[in-house]
Amino acid sequence: MPNILADAQNLLTDLIARYASRVDYLMIRLEEAEDTDIVLRGNKVETLSEGISIGGHIRACYKGGWGLSSFNQLATISERIEEAIAAARLVGDEETILAPIDPVQAICQLPLTGTDPRQISLQQKKELCDRYTNLLKSFDPRITTTSVRYGDSTQRVIIASSEGTLIEQSWVDMEMRFAATARNGDTVQTGRETTGSRKAYEDLTNLDEQITSAAQRAVAALSLPPVKGNTYTVVIDPILTGLFVHEAFGHLSEADMAYENPDLLEVMTIGRRFGPEELQIWDGAAPEGHRGSYFYDDEGTPATTTQLIKDGVLVGRLHSRETAGKLDETPTGNARCLNYHFSPIVRMTNTWIERGKTPVADLFTDIKEGVYARNWLGGMTNGEMFTFSAGEAWMIRNGKIAEPVRDVTLSGNVFQTLADIEAIGDDFYWDESGGCGKGGQNGLPVGCGGPSLRIQEVVVGGET
Repeated sequence: MPNILADAQNLLTDLIARYASRVDYLMIRLEEAEDTDIVLRGNKVETLSEGISIGGHIRACYKGGWGLSSFNQLATISERIEEAIAAARLVGDEETILAPIDPVQAICQLPLTGTDPRQISLQQKKELCDRYTNLLKSFDPRITTTSVRYGDSTQRVIIASSEGTLIEQSWVDMEMRFAATARNGDTVQTGRETTGSRKAYEDLTNLDEQITSAAQRAVAALSLPPVKGNTYTVVIDPILTGLFVHEAFGHLSEADMAYENPDLLEVMTIGRRFGPEELQIWDGAAPEGHRGSYFYDDEGTPATTTQLIKDGVLVGRLHSRETAGKLDETPTGNARCLNYHFSPIVRMTNTWIERGKTPVADLFTDIKEGVYARNWLGGMTNGEMFTFSAGEAWMIRNGKIAEPVRDVTLSGNVFQTLADIEAIGDDFYWDESGGCGKGGQNGLPVGCGGPSLRIQEVVVGGET
């Protein structure tokens, strides 16, 4: 494949020149990926694999209709181009509207700050997973089930378009996931941790404290009382803030969600107030070193930093070239695909709430009875509604953190919740554990960040 990629620029340029006149827009993507996947459940090895995948896809647009064809044999690329063009011409019956971008010719690589995981043997990676499994299992005899997953992926991508763009971009992504389940009679509790990096293999080798924390939370929760379900003033930590801004608000900012849904587009009207003046929300791949960072998206649009909410008011949304064209807005560099099997769609990159000015200790002041929630255990969203499970939680009584509780779920409407933010902490944390799912493309690396938040009138599930 290195020899193929070395010759690919001339090949793609020739193919684009040969076929571009038959459609309004044509893009060819070539991709080489190297992957490692290890899954241990207890002492059982469920997955232990290394692989190299080579392939590509063609996207053609004609009169607003799109055709996609993917391949993993370069010898068939001409036939696949014909298929994509035929499909686009079959369904196109309107107008191709793509917001303009400047053609780019570039070769770029996201830099590593430490060891490339490709330099580490499969045996060494397996031994790392074994060590973490033993750490989970040995924490307490009530730990009955453990799960450790390691994954790394190196992607090298070339995209060429009929507009003159020719970009080669490469990166390395790594992730580990851990879970420990504790049991005491009929009571079962689970602690989870996830981490990721696009910087160095070393970022995954010193996680003992984080992993022990997952086991500790599972065991401790066995003897905790469940929270009493009610509506409380809640303080959430930066990890939950990052989850909230990504899941509950970020997806609603993806413009394909809006232009396909007139009701949502009306709700997400630019200029509408959603939160206090202190609230600032951003998304962008331009900030370096995060899991959602890159130089160009999968349409060749340069990475940007897009402000979504400024001083509590909606001022932007996330775009592909098509959504930007249809809504007469500016492309933001948010068209991403998981790999060559899929078309790029509008996706978040790194999404965060800017730190505020309130000292974290002051977030608890004057709360007679509330809940302090940290970390996440799971969650789901359905349009404007969300439900998240906290990894650990405590009651707040008379402005102080009091007794720990379990089974804390936070539910609400995202727009009402943004409006109910009472204070924004002066802390901040980047969570690099995200793997986002949308449109069947699951596990796309993203970053999330934020400060601690104080929010009033949050529905907290638990015993009634």
